Amino acid sequence: MATDKPLKTAPPYAIASVDHALRTAAMLQLEGELTVTQVAQRLGVARSTAHRLLAMLVYRDFALQDERRVYRVGPVLELAAHSHSRVSALRTAALPHLRRLAAVVDETASLTIRTGNSVRFVASVEGTQALRVSSREGMMFPAHRTTAGLLLLAELSAAELEDVYAAERYAERPDERPDLALLRADLARVRHTGFAVNSERSERGLVAVGLLVRGPDGTPEAGLSVSMPSVRYDPHHLKSLIATLSRAARALEADLATAT
Repeated sequence: MATDKPLKTAPPYAIASVDHALRTAAMLQLEGELTVTQVAQRLGVARSTAHRLLAMLVYRDFALQDERRVYRVGPVLELAAHSHSRVSALRTAALPHLRRLAAVVDETASLTIRTGNSVRFVASVEGTQALRVSSREGMMFPAHRTTAGLLLLAELSAAELEDVYAAERYAERPDERPDLALLRADLARVRHTGFAVNSERSERGLVAVGLLVRGPDGTPEAGLSVSMPSVRYDPHHLKSLIATLSRAARALEADLATAT
């Protein structure tokens, strides 16, 4: 049986400046344009720190600064599969709901989209507890390893799922291809229950619970999830958590419908 590549594990000695630079690059790739003030607010750093980060990204061609003193993605970064306008609109609509959700459950709330066999976190708001899941904004994971990925893959037809995980797509990395029989069983459970629970699929010590967010036309748009350390997850509270997630997802869907 093919085995997946190792789970992502946060480095024991994280370098804040590197993390900030990488998060800034991801934000530029996802959203297209940002000011120094916006970067400072999103990272929780001083404007002078944000300015130095952006200056280095410009120097290394990860970013460009236009005549308005606004920063945008540079030539090194490839454009995301989703358009900047779509991701930006989705993120803007989702953030107020993520903030409320994170405040209610005091855990990290995220919104995630799928592109092929991968997912990307487009927005993330952390809880306030000392032991918490850090922001995943801008990060990419294999779709079958995440809550949102399972939710979005469950919406595919059998033929579409076969295409996403066609063997020829993994010709150079066959060990990364998931066991489709097991994946189909997982997706059947997701379709039956209407939610997904990810217990240490993507990262050790992490549990995430999520629901699907649909666009105005009913098509699957993204996955809305809450992530927490596994030591704090209580299956007895799952029903209550799903109800809270459902209210947030429906409210976000209403806002997306109004915005179109």
